[in-house]
Amino acid sequence: MMIGSNSTPAPLFFIIFIFISSFKLSYSVVNNTTFCPEVEKQSLLSFKQSLEDPNNLLSSWDVVVNCCTWRGVTCNNVTGHVHQLHLPNIDGLNGKLNPSLLNLKYLRYLDLSGNGLFGGTIPSFIGSFANLEYLNLSYTGIHGTVPHTIGNLSNLRTLDLEGINFLVVDSLEWMTGLSQLEYLNMNYVNLSRANNSAQAINSLPSLVELHFEYCNLDFTAPPDDVNLTTSLNHLYLSHNYLSSFTIPKWIFQITNLLSLDLSSNFFDGPIPTISNATKLRHIDLSSNYLNSSIPNWLYLCKDLEFVDLSNNLLSGTISNSIANLTSLNTFAAQNNQFSGKIPKEIANLCKIQRVDFSKNHFHGEIFGNMSECFLEALVDLNLEDNQLSGHLTNQFGEFKSLRILDLGRNSFSGVVPFSIGRLSSLERLWLNDNKFTGTLPESLGQLFNLTGLFVDGNMLEGIVTETHYANLTKLEDLYASRNQLSLKVSPNWNPPFQLTSLHIASWNLGAGSKIPSWIEKQRNIVNLDLSNTGISGSIPSWVWKITFLSLSDNHLHGNIQIEDTMGDLDLSNNSFSGDISHLLCDTTYQTYGLQTLLLGGNQFSGELPDCWTKLPSLKHLNLGNNNISGSIPNSIGFLAYLRTLNLYGNRLSGEIPFSMHNCTQLRLMNLADNDLDGGIPTWVGTHLVELKYLILRSNKLSGKISPEICLLNSLQILDLSDNKLSGKIPSCLSNLSGMATERSLDPFFQLYLFYSGAVTESASIATKGSELEYGTNLPLVTNINLSKNNLSGNIPEELTRLVELRSLNLSQNRLSGSIPEKVGDMKQLESVDFSLNSLSGQIPKSMALLSFLNYLNLSYNKLTGEIPTSTQLVGLDASSFIGNSLCGPPLTIRCSKDGPEPIEENEEESVIEWVYVVASLGYAVGFSIVCSALVLNKCWREAYFGFLQSVWDKMYVYVRIKFNKRSGPEESG
Repeated sequence: MMIGSNSTPAPLFFIIFIFISSFKLSYSVVNNTTFCPEVEKQSLLSFKQSLEDPNNLLSSWDVVVNCCTWRGVTCNNVTGHVHQLHLPNIDGLNGKLNPSLLNLKYLRYLDLSGNGLFGGTIPSFIGSFANLEYLNLSYTGIHGTVPHTIGNLSNLRTLDLEGINFLVVDSLEWMTGLSQLEYLNMNYVNLSRANNSAQAINSLPSLVELHFEYCNLDFTAPPDDVNLTTSLNHLYLSHNYLSSFTIPKWIFQITNLLSLDLSSNFFDGPIPTISNATKLRHIDLSSNYLNSSIPNWLYLCKDLEFVDLSNNLLSGTISNSIANLTSLNTFAAQNNQFSGKIPKEIANLCKIQRVDFSKNHFHGEIFGNMSECFLEALVDLNLEDNQLSGHLTNQFGEFKSLRILDLGRNSFSGVVPFSIGRLSSLERLWLNDNKFTGTLPESLGQLFNLTGLFVDGNMLEGIVTETHYANLTKLEDLYASRNQLSLKVSPNWNPPFQLTSLHIASWNLGAGSKIPSWIEKQRNIVNLDLSNTGISGSIPSWVWKITFLSLSDNHLHGNIQIEDTMGDLDLSNNSFSGDISHLLCDTTYQTYGLQTLLLGGNQFSGELPDCWTKLPSLKHLNLGNNNISGSIPNSIGFLAYLRTLNLYGNRLSGEIPFSMHNCTQLRLMNLADNDLDGGIPTWVGTHLVELKYLILRSNKLSGKISPEICLLNSLQILDLSDNKLSGKIPSCLSNLSGMATERSLDPFFQLYLFYSGAVTESASIATKGSELEYGTNLPLVTNINLSKNNLSGNIPEELTRLVELRSLNLSQNRLSGSIPEKVGDMKQLESVDFSLNSLSGQIPKSMALLSFLNYLNLSYNKLTGEIPTSTQLVGLDASSFIGNSLCGPPLTIRCSKDGPEPIEENEEESVIEWVYVVASLGYAVGFSIVCSALVLNKCWREAYFGFLQSVWDKMYVYVRIKFNKRSGPEESG
């Protein structure tokens, strides 16, 4: 046929096509090269054009180069289509997502994490990548609302949008389309507007791992008819900071759960008592307000490896059933209220590496006989701050892998075992604040991996020699203060270590000793405490380069230098003297970095200098108990960061300067025992809002107590005694909530103060009839002292609202009226002094309820009636009530209907007194008979006086002979 003769047969075209295709494929395989389609190459080049790449890290993205070889691009080996884009953490890469990427229709993997796609949002076209299985846009700086179109990615298995709170989700309903999703990470994405998160989780039937941390998550419980997903293995919901929420019970219905993190959510209430999550391996409930005991189901999770219950309010005991947790690696339960004994079964756990039961109420001895595998496995043991006791056995030296051992702040006693020197892996050892006795074992010198040794606050004694430090080549921190140890090393000793911190306060360094020269060889030392070591003389110049320096309570004198590297300087209670102005104002001293300056208890004189602008960083200042005069200068107001100010015990005069209202961070202001006059400034109450301790006693302050003082909500100590204040006591003092809320010592803050070298606030407080010094326990003290003024009027009834007040002194004023009836509500009162006033009426019966009261003085008032009966009041001295018209114990005046009357002698007392009378008369009669006989009978008289003369002669001869024997050798010599 014509058509057939003029046309190429169809089979021939097909054969040629197959041949060319096969040749091309063979060439590609032989040369190991796959070419991407041109349209996909151009799409990637367009994407590159929208990026900033200052370091040219995408230089391989060149038009003449096969895009399958470009950096971060992966193609299918057969088709050449771009399947994956791996571009994480490329330094300097910035830009936006480009819609040209939509041409990558076979894209399955997209990772742009850690790059700066700043200024951009997640585009809605992201939902058009139909084949996408992996999407990671974490830490890209993308902001705005997450588009719902992501829900169109039905093949998505991994979605990671973790960021820094730039992203917001207004709804989670779009998640219902992600039926294949296995991994979801939305940490730091704001989910506060996304309700019903539990239902969203259950709409993902394939989900295995979920991260919703730092999300402001709504923990709304799911309806009862929701079947919780059984595929979920790992659930991380920490740091959502929701207060007044209990742990949602639905979480513990997830049967296949392996990892659960609910830490730092402020959950309160109990840990759920019922759980189906028996396969758990990792559970973290730390940093909440959970207040139950440990539920029994936890001990049934035999696969548990990690348990963290720390920083809660959990109580009860640790069950012996902990023996069931044979896979346990970490058990952290610190900072709770657990009590009882630590179960010995822990010492049989063979895989345990970390145990932290610190800051609880455990008591008794620990562990008993420890198993061999426990001694092999344990790495970190922290039992600090409990009430544990007993002796440490030699087994404590048999740990093979132990790096951290913290037994500090307990009641352990006995000697520190010599075997502890065999802990070859030990890096940090805390035995501080116990009752250890005996000497410090020389075997400690064999701990060649030790970096920190803390044995301060014990009863150790004896001599510490170079042997104790022989192999401590890695030692950095040595805290051994508050013992009775003596240091004996050669003058040329060259220590094997380079210390950062050295605290040996209260050691005996030898009478009249100087600062040890070997410390100069410690090139890295920044923290040195040699207080109360008996050192004397002047301070070497190299010492002033140490950042945190405490040399208090010694016999030092001479010049003081303040280097620009110095942060804290404590030279209090020494013999330094001279003009204080020269020290602080000398331009050769760089003081701009100084934060703590403690020079109290010395002999400084001169006027308080006006150069405080040189110390802008100062937080703590103590110049108390010196001989400084003049007024407080205005420049002290430049100390904007000042927290404690102690100028007590000097000769300062004038008014408190207005410029001090700028010291808004002041917590303690002690200007006692000076000659300050004027009134108490109103700005103290309006500006110094953080003030906790205000002590202005023994000055010449006058005027009224202004109601602005009542604005100091944090105030715990108010001492205005021994001034010239007048007027009434403000009733608004009841607003001082710092005296109405329970006080406690924050253990974390106390440890920070101790080991950082930071200053502990201290003050001398007049209470219980004397002055007491308070230091680390000052935060527990609450005190009002307005005594020795000219205050008048009634004692405000409102004062009784200060239910945490421990000491109240209103004595030596002109107060009248009655004692407030509700004084018994102030149940924490330990000391009350209302003496030398004009108070009238009866002592309120409620005062008998003050069970902590151990000092009371109501003397010299106009009180009447019966003293209330209670163990506390009856046990007080009668002088507490004299100068009134009172009756009843402890006074010897009995109460009657007609008023007080002397107590009549009882019959037994009368009999006893008559016995004395008869005995006296008998002695007088007998003596008179003997005397009469001697006078009337001459023979008896001569015989009696002859006997007395012979006795006198014998005594004289005996004494004379003894005297001659003693004086003879002296004369011959």
